Amino acid sequence: MKLLPRSLSLRLALMFALVGTALLGAIGFYLYQSLEREIAWRDDQALLGRLERMRALLDDSDSIEALRQRPQLYANMLGNRDNLLWVLGEGGRALIEINPVQLAIPQLPLEAQPQLDDLGAKARLAWVHIERAEGGLTLIAGKLLAERQQMLAAYRLKLWFALAAGALLAFLLGWLVSERGLRPVRQLTRRALAIDVQHLHLRIDDCAEFSELRALSDALNQMLARLEAGFTQLSRFSEDLAHEMRTPLSNLMGQTQQALRRVRSLEDYQSLLASNQEEYERLARMINNMLFLARTEQVDVSIHRQDIDLAETVEQLGDYFEGVAEEHQMWVVNEANGSLHADPDLLRRALANLIANALRYGATGTGVCVSCERTADNVVITVENSGEPIAAEHLPRLFDRFYRCDPSRAEPGDSGGLGLAIVRSIMQLHGGEVRVTSDASGTCFSLSFPR
Repeated sequence: MKLLPRSLSLRLALMFALVGTALLGAIGFYLYQSLEREIAWRDDQALLGRLERMRALLDDSDSIEALRQRPQLYANMLGNRDNLLWVLGEGGRALIEINPVQLAIPQLPLEAQPQLDDLGAKARLAWVHIERAEGGLTLIAGKLLAERQQMLAAYRLKLWFALAAGALLAFLLGWLVSERGLRPVRQLTRRALAIDVQHLHLRIDDCAEFSELRALSDALNQMLARLEAGFTQLSRFSEDLAHEMRTPLSNLMGQTQQALRRVRSLEDYQSLLASNQEEYERLARMINNMLFLARTEQVDVSIHRQDIDLAETVEQLGDYFEGVAEEHQMWVVNEANGSLHADPDLLRRALANLIANALRYGATGTGVCVSCERTADNVVITVENSGEPIAAEHLPRLFDRFYRCDPSRAEPGDSGGLGLAIVRSIMQLHGGEVRVTSDASGTCFSLSFPR
């Protein structure tokens, strides 16, 4: 493939030339073979005709000696110096001979029916043995093959010239046709070059009339739509990240500037450091979560699956969140059972984020129920809580990074709007998905793991 030119037009032109050459070569070969067979057939018929005429002359003559006395009767019918004629008597003695090139008399079997054969590459012979009163005679008519070979050689040369000219013409025409045929591809290229970061909304729709390019333009448009969505998400993520990090940094700078305006007591400095510590922890959690999301998006990331006892895992998480649940006057209900083949650390982190959200936004005096269900293809773990439903307009963006339904409800110790994004990344690593439903009866998050 490296020997082929990089230009698609030239490749198509070469293919046209190869196809044209093969086609012309096949036609030329067929015509050459037909011509060769036709010439051979005509020569054979002429030789057989000469045998019949020579037999007729012998029948009309009183004797072979009388015929030898009148050579013009049979010499005239030969026509040129490429023809041969022998009349052989008993013992192969030549009674009549026309042999301009002085070929040796061929030794042929006696056949009562006319026979045809080649005398090497020099001549074509036809012969027959006849019985007469004065004895048996062998009639041999021949034709030298030099003229035929010269004519066929000239014809072959013309065929080669025609083949070369046809190949060149096919290449030139193929190049012109490919240049014209690939014009829509060049138009598509120019259209694609016009799309940059500021024009990701543009689409390629100039090639809809060509079925071959329609699939390519559709694929490019889908790619552009994905790039536009990704770029929009990245821009929004950058804005959200700047906003999320600006808040704790502003708090740190404001509190520090306020403390430096005058001399403070030891208790005031300790209070300032404690407040700053909370902001540092918030920044650290945000950075750790962002690093985790960045690692999960790498193509070569691997997870370590093993069989997990769901009841035991949820029980451990319930013990971990026992203090938070009591603070919100809530509790964790463990209805999980069976096992799941997944990464235990990632599963605990996903469930911990969902349980933390359920305790944070659930109604006081209610429980957070963790259960599981098995289908033919999936194991579905659900985390359900009672409380104020999530508005429908928030559900599609609920798993976006830094997205909050109510930013004013951000609390110290929360995930900074990255908790549900982390859950979605964990499910994508496992080849599953996370869903959410919310109505007046409560909010339910479902983790669907493939079995």
